[in-house]
Amino acid sequence: MTSRSPFRRRLVPLVVALAMAFAAAPTSGSATEAADDVWALYADAIILESSTSVTGGSWSAENGDFDPRTSTGSWYQLQRNTMGTQQFWKNGFWGQGVGVAVVDTGALPVEGLSNRGTVVNGLDISFDSQNPDVVHLDGYGHGVHMAGLIAGSTSDKTPKASSHRSFIGTAPSAHVISVKVGSAEGAVDVSQVIAAIDWVVQHKDDPGLNIRVLNLSFGFDTVQDAAVDPLSHAVENAWREGIVVVAAAGNDGNAVDLRMPARNPYVIAVGAYDQEFGPGSGPVSAFSNCGTNARGVDLVAPGRSIVSLRSPGSYLDEMYPNARAGANYFKGSGTSQAAALVSGSVALLLSQRPGLNPDAVKNVLMDSAHPVPGSSLCAGAGALDLWSAYQTWADPTPQAGARSTGLGSLDLARGSKRLTLNGEPLSGEQDIFGNPFFAEKWSAQSAEGTSWDGGDWMDEPWSGTSWSGLSWSGLSWSGLSWSGLSWSGLSWSGLSWSGLSWSSGSWSGLSWSGLSWSSLA
Repeated sequence: MTSRSPFRRRLVPLVVALAMAFAAAPTSGSATEAADDVWALYADAIILESSTSVTGGSWSAENGDFDPRTSTGSWYQLQRNTMGTQQFWKNGFWGQGVGVAVVDTGALPVEGLSNRGTVVNGLDISFDSQNPDVVHLDGYGHGVHMAGLIAGSTSDKTPKASSHRSFIGTAPSAHVISVKVGSAEGAVDVSQVIAAIDWVVQHKDDPGLNIRVLNLSFGFDTVQDAAVDPLSHAVENAWREGIVVVAAAGNDGNAVDLRMPARNPYVIAVGAYDQEFGPGSGPVSAFSNCGTNARGVDLVAPGRSIVSLRSPGSYLDEMYPNARAGANYFKGSGTSQAAALVSGSVALLLSQRPGLNPDAVKNVLMDSAHPVPGSSLCAGAGALDLWSAYQTWADPTPQAGARSTGLGSLDLARGSKRLTLNGEPLSGEQDIFGNPFFAEKWSAQSAEGTSWDGGDWMDEPWSGTSWSGLSWSGLSWSGLSWSGLSWSGLSWSGLSWSGLSWSSGSWSGLSWSGLSWSSLA
């Protein structure tokens, strides 16, 4: 191995782990002071900052000053000093030709995603999908943040060095396939996530997609064994079909097991560390899940006060105006951000060496990781170090271990937090439409890549023509006003999903049962 250096309102139907860490990370116990009536999500907990300053930079109002040269979480510092991205850039590898599927809350044609035709709309099976005004669009704000870190760019030039004048994500020539499962308030069920991953696998080779990477910046707190858990099986199927799966470890704290699907032993499980300058320059973040001796993180990446593209008028943008960094950017902390940075890094590596299979990619990133202060259980192989990865030999040794079966419980896969309708939680072996879920039938079809047939998943209608292949090149925000839009008042009367049967009620009653704040020290 070679290495060198140089987010006072209750969050209601928020979902399973699209739990998005938007605000600066806590210092001096500020999380508990600021947390009144704020609910955290169990997968990627929301991390609050009551102080106005963070190490190496500061929060700024929308019209305030933000200097990427002095913030350790800015694109300028991440690409220039912390991750080593420019080692790939200066040699002509920018992620070109590589498709990164982002299963999240959608995307938006903001500057940085629209000017280079970066985003392709994939499947939308979110609760928003029946409203033509919001289909595919990120009304929550998380998906845009992830897409920006992976492949965003406000420059029309291919970079050789990081610039403080233009936002540049990790792999600016890669393209993002946005697969929307989370609604404008973050609501999602594990059945939607599983169906979405199956869709990615079946469409990976569609013209113009070339999906080689799958970013999953969320997780479920199931205690079900990864060998039988359906979500675990879905991501393992993707891995075996040649897709590098990158999953966030979770933001529950160092003493907590990994979230699913990061707990699957094959995927790349990503934790977060508190970056300063240079790879591995700070300790593993206090919020980052470490896992157990049986399954811990594989490596860590920067996760503290990370700056990416802002989604104007989105749920998070309206709830956390102090998380805006200047007029166009937004700060967030968590393993979500760390995972997105790793996904972009995988795209760089695959543009340099397109013949690498997922196991070889994982080996390169782990073999080239930089040491991190503290426990190896929490840090895995160490910090993402692209300076070293650029020249690290790709060990072809495949990962060992029994294959997953996927024959476990869909209900257990939901973990402890459930969608509820009129006070009744979604439970049992059924999907969001009340269709029975037969694990044996699904696991076989998922492994064979046959669970989707047009807009039908497992022989039931889930999607009409939502897959359009629409490229956002040339689209803009001109004339589209999101300011003051009340997502919480979105009416679902007229919901028309064919076959919807688990309740005759309206989705406006959607809420979380038993969701509680988990303070972060």
